[in-house]
Amino acid sequence: MDYAEERPPSRALSPEECWERIKAAPYGRIAAVAGGQLDIFPVNHGVDDDGSIVFRTAAGTKLLELTIHQQVAFEIDGYTDADAFSVVVKGTATEFDKQREVYAAERLGITPWAPEEKDRWVRIMPSEISGREFLRAPRM
Repeated sequence: MDYAEERPPSRALSPEECWERIKAAPYGRIAAVAGGQLDIFPVNHGVDDDGSIVFRTAAGTKLLELTIHQQVAFEIDGYTDADAFSVVVKGTATEFDKQREVYAAERLGITPWAPEEKDRWVRIMPSEISGREFLRAPRM
């Protein structure tokens, strides 16, 4: 019997487990339509008190496309030597600039890795969240 058959099947993560993983992740990825093509953008993010995911960006293609095609998917993943996981959030992305909302988002400590100025804020209001984890096969 090979190890794949001995491992338990993937386990669905509860919504609470998914949110714990999102909060702990150093970055995530946004999947959205950009320039008529599906694209993926890495982002540094935080989770606001209202249960939304927020990130900073610069003016440009990503922000422009998010104002036109607001339906997005946000994904994080991770692994150890023993296991791996993936979490996907689907929702609606909107830019926000009200000072009260910006101050609240700034308190989340989101620090972009890229050196370009990221002075615009985007919020993803989740409509669906799912995640799974599984044991990894040992290295041979």
